Amino acid sequence: MKEILAVNVKRNYTRYLLLGSPYFCPQHMNESVTIEDKQKPDQSQSGVAEPANILIKGAKEHNLNDVTVKIPKNKLVVVTGVSGSGKSSLIMDTLYAEGQRRYVESLSSYARQFLTRMEKPDVDYIEGLCPAIAIEQKVTTRTSRSTVGSLTEIYDYLKLLFARAGRTISPVSGQPVKKHEVADVVDFIVGLPENSKVQLLAPLHGHKGRPVQDELDLLLQKGFTRVVIGEQMVRIEDLTEAEVKPLQKEEVLILIDRYVIKADMQSQAKRIGDSVQTAFFESEGVCYVDVVDDKRYPFSNKFELDGMTFEEPTPELFSYNNPYGACKRCEGFGSIIGIDEDLVFPNKNLSVYDDAIACWRGEKMQEWKHQLVRNAIQFDFPVHRSIKDLTEEEYQLLWEGNSYFSGLDEFFSYLEEKSYKIQYRVMLSRYRGRTQCPECKGTRIRKDANYVKINGRSITELLRMPVEELHAFFQQLDLDDYQSQVADRILTEVNNRLGVMLDVGLGYLSLNRLSNTLSGGETQRINLTRTLGSNLTSSLYILDEPSIGLHPKDTDRLIRVLQQLRDLGNTVVVVEHEEEIMRAADHIIDMGPEAGIHG
Repeated sequence: MKEILAVNVKRNYTRYLLLGSPYFCPQHMNESVTIEDKQKPDQSQSGVAEPANILIKGAKEHNLNDVTVKIPKNKLVVVTGVSGSGKSSLIMDTLYAEGQRRYVESLSSYARQFLTRMEKPDVDYIEGLCPAIAIEQKVTTRTSRSTVGSLTEIYDYLKLLFARAGRTISPVSGQPVKKHEVADVVDFIVGLPENSKVQLLAPLHGHKGRPVQDELDLLLQKGFTRVVIGEQMVRIEDLTEAEVKPLQKEEVLILIDRYVIKADMQSQAKRIGDSVQTAFFESEGVCYVDVVDDKRYPFSNKFELDGMTFEEPTPELFSYNNPYGACKRCEGFGSIIGIDEDLVFPNKNLSVYDDAIACWRGEKMQEWKHQLVRNAIQFDFPVHRSIKDLTEEEYQLLWEGNSYFSGLDEFFSYLEEKSYKIQYRVMLSRYRGRTQCPECKGTRIRKDANYVKINGRSITELLRMPVEELHAFFQQLDLDDYQSQVADRILTEVNNRLGVMLDVGLGYLSLNRLSNTLSGGETQRINLTRTLGSNLTSSLYILDEPSIGLHPKDTDRLIRVLQQLRDLGNTVVVVEHEEEIMRAADHIIDMGPEAGIHG
């Protein structure tokens, strides 16, 4: 067996030699069996106990001077020491780098050609190494589409939650929008009182421009014999041309089927279902259940209300990374090239009267300002109050204007119309910049996605909330039985991730915050949130100073998160200087006593 292992090691070294590895050394050929024995994989399945420690032997990377160290598994280990003492060289550049290299080497040669070749760190060997995951301080996200919500995966769960448990509310009447299925109509008919007489009707919905007489002839060919006009049922064959000519299609209802409700109506459910399906087909989505001597009940399989047709909720409807759900104007970025408010109001401590509006300062343009100042008393606008102290409504009024004065939107439209003149083009260019999309108000998703609500809140309102408020909202969520069944698992995941974000001191962030605006410490703690959500076990987690930027009062919370990660069955190695985290550690590795070559 050892001879075979030796041959394997020699082949590996030959391969490194062919690849030009700087770490190939001929004398290693004589130690092949020893190295293979040291690096042989976990054989716990074959009865050999798994190593209790990760052993790093002879680490010489960067300023490390032949360092040998044992790291206990399934423990919270803190590596500390003065800056430059080799903490990152030992943990990131040796331990993590070797873990990644071994993973890449385990892939096929076809897969490896797409990956950057990783050099072997300068170390004799590492024993007992398990799959390694590094959570670094680097802000690697550069795209302006990535947000805190997408990084933590909470946004993905919210999209699913609103698609499955959300209710579409009409902005006109405030009533929920409903779509009837065939089963809904069947259940209604079957549930009517016994001996009720029922007529199933469908409005005549023929080809546009085709006369009513032609439509009635077509109905006869399809097998329909009766229609209801007003409250009277008549045979189609009995209608004269003089009676048909003044009729509009909306006045004619097709008789699809008739029933007398009996105790055993459930046995006729299939027949009723076929009739309802026919009614929906003939009328393109509408039918009536006419209960004789009672009233007519309308049903529609169209998702519409108050004359508006709504989109049925799907996860894509709430995704700004999908062309279907992204705002059409800003294409899911939340901002466009437009008029920059900070350039229009360079000093928000000034009032309108004191020339706070920069573009209304010249001799000619002051006429726009005078129009507002003269008429402000008519609608009680505070022209002497500073811009920063205006209410949201008053600030919007400056842009939108009213019947007494022309707002800034109209002013810049006027400049656009005059842009054939050089002076107006120059003036417009002074105030151009990245500004919030006026259509989606920076929410990035299409406007009608905000009609879908849970407990009266749309998804964009939740994305704008600080995590602290959002967590409280989900703790107090009031759902009906159906919503609770659908959302149970989703809410568990959302609440767990929000709880971890609070524990690591990120309660002040909103899910809509751009990832590329976060600090290194915030990015690392967000990645920690996602890591805990994955519930991996038997892994090695490496963190580089996760307490950076964290308020001291939140350190205890961070410690609990790290201990939770350890208790899942993982080895957690933290490079850290914070005393509280060091005291909470199961094992401490102190690098030093000085930096550089004196370490």
